Amino acid sequence: MSPLIVNGVGVAAAVTSVSSFAPQIVKIIKEKDASSVSLKTYALTVTTFTLWSAYGVMSGAWPVTLANTCALGMSATVLALKWRYGRDA
Repeated sequence: MSPLIVNGVGVAAAVTSVSSFAPQIVKIIKEKDASSVSLKTYALTVTTFTLWSAYGVMSGAWPVTLANTCALGMSATVLALKWRYGRDA
């Protein structure tokens, strides 16, 4: 298979993974309410992206590191907003 296609799929996967957190972030900021966000789910998500980022660094896989570090930032933002605006946190 063409490396261009393989890399294109990888980039598309990274962009969609990272951007998938944006609607949740926008909703929380607009409504100043994160009570419907699961604290346990986002704590686990942040842990997962931290581990994937560490794996990427340790294995020298910069695409894995970059994509997961960006996703970590977005999911950590949701977690921080949960702590700030969560009514049940």
